Amino acid sequence: MKPARFDYYSPSSRDEALELLGQYGDDAKILAGGQSLMPMMNMRLVRPKVVIDINRIAGLSHISPRRDAGLAIGAMTRQRELERSALVLETAPLLSWAIPYIGHFQIRNRGTVGGSLAHSDPAAEIPAVCLTLETEFELANSGGERTVKAEDFFLNHLTTALEPVELLTQIRIPQTVGNWRWGFQEVCRRDGDFALVGAATMLHLDDKGICLEARITTFGAGGTPMRMDAAEVYLSGSSVSTDDRSEAARLVSDALDPISDIHASAKYRQDVAGVMVRRALEQALLPQALPFNEGEDAA
Repeated sequence: MKPARFDYYSPSSRDEALELLGQYGDDAKILAGGQSLMPMMNMRLVRPKVVIDINRIAGLSHISPRRDAGLAIGAMTRQRELERSALVLETAPLLSWAIPYIGHFQIRNRGTVGGSLAHSDPAAEIPAVCLTLETEFELANSGGERTVKAEDFFLNHLTTALEPVELLTQIRIPQTVGNWRWGFQEVCRRDGDFALVGAATMLHLDDKGICLEARITTFGAGGTPMRMDAAEVYLSGSSVSTDDRSEAARLVSDALDPISDIHASAKYRQDVAGVMVRRALEQALLPQALPFNEGEDAA
């Protein structure tokens, strides 16, 4: 199929893009990498009257250290750039671990961090990682800017706190201080498919291996990625032993109420989410290194 008729704009500045968003609002869609928008338009699942292509706007693609520590990433930064960035690996290694799971090289060469976040597919990797990293999002409109925390950004399936007149300009990932460990696991039918369910974990351990803080996020098991509060609280103060990891996995499965669809049943997602959490916790306790060699996909 082909998309329904639309008007196309390619602004050269952020102000021009925001002016167009202010003018067209709900009738407009932002074109970043186009990896989600264009297939949906071709299938006529969305029919915007206006497409605003932001690829010509300078300053939206960058990976920069922040003065107050941490990392700033422009919304137009390609996923492949994140995958290959030494700065991302050093500052936010969980993100480096997750990126190879996204589609294939062709997808990651075009797909952007902002596009994935704004699209907010519940099975997507980047939203889950940003929730785990407690990322903040900078949203701009013609009247100014505002900052939204990841926990407040994802509202429902393909729905975010981004207003029709707003543009996601960059994300800010805070620096984690101390002995933080991380793990990322997902299951899909074929290499490059959307995740049926997955988990991202982070553990802050003291010098005796006791967990000071745990972060556990599931994705693909609900309308948004979700932090697993009960499992996080349970692991805090523990040695994250085999029994601890199994109990955390049970708590996760019990907390979920996923849907059934053509890809997997609710029971499957509920059970496998616990398995993914347990494996991601086990992974977090292993010697930390990038799990894939250059040129490899995750699967």
